[in-house]
Amino acid sequence: MFTPDELAVAEEVIDDFLGRPEQKDYDIVVIENPRHAVSGYLVYGPTPLTQGTFDLYWMAVAPTEQGKGYGKRLLGWVEGKLRELDGRMIVIETSSQPKYDPTRRFYLNAGYQEVARIPDFYRKGDDRVVFVKHLEQ
Repeated sequence: MFTPDELAVAEEVIDDFLGRPEQKDYDIVVIENPRHAVSGYLVYGPTPLTQGTFDLYWMAVAPTEQGKGYGKRLLGWVEGKLRELDGRMIVIETSSQPKYDPTRRFYLNAGYQEVARIPDFYRKGDDRVVFVKHLEQ
């Protein structure tokens, strides 16, 4: 679903993570299928200048692997990890494009709330949609 520009940024983030292990801006988690092939990944990190707030920057599951619970497992893992780190909130941003309807439903079904929408943020007719989940300790 990603555009070529989005793919370039995703690759840059992965390259930076692998090439600079000392960086603390974000972490990447990968999930594999039973054949040990990568099925999905997510990128998360602490939100600068906050206490206990984290951003989920990227999450993707391979189209052939969708509907098998990998996204739910990734999200559950990161929520558990952030609770261990005394995280109190996760923020996720996504697009309002129709192709992201399943993504937005996924977050709603996982207990996230839509808390903001910025019209025409990415381009005319493509809003930024912000979801939040408060983590119970």
